[in-house]
Amino acid sequence: VYNAAPDWSVLVGDALGVPEPQLFLHQHHYQGKTFSFTGIRVSSPLSLLVNGRRPPGPALAPARLALHNPPSPD
Repeated sequence: VYNAAPDWSVLVGDALGVPEPQLFLHQHHYQGKTFSFTGIRVSSPLSLLVNGRRPPGPALAPARLALHNPPSPD
């Protein structure tokens, strides 16, 4: 689940509904071996249903802005 707040989670035994799931096949090659698995991308926890209800607003991670200003060459 992308963009989930660090302190939000689901518990073992929770019923999880994923409306409009997007299934992706991941294939990675590392040191001559191939690893492949399928995954379901969920762009926001607010799009889920947990035990028949939408998660609360704080389940969504707040936006962060990061700036980097490298020093100019002298």
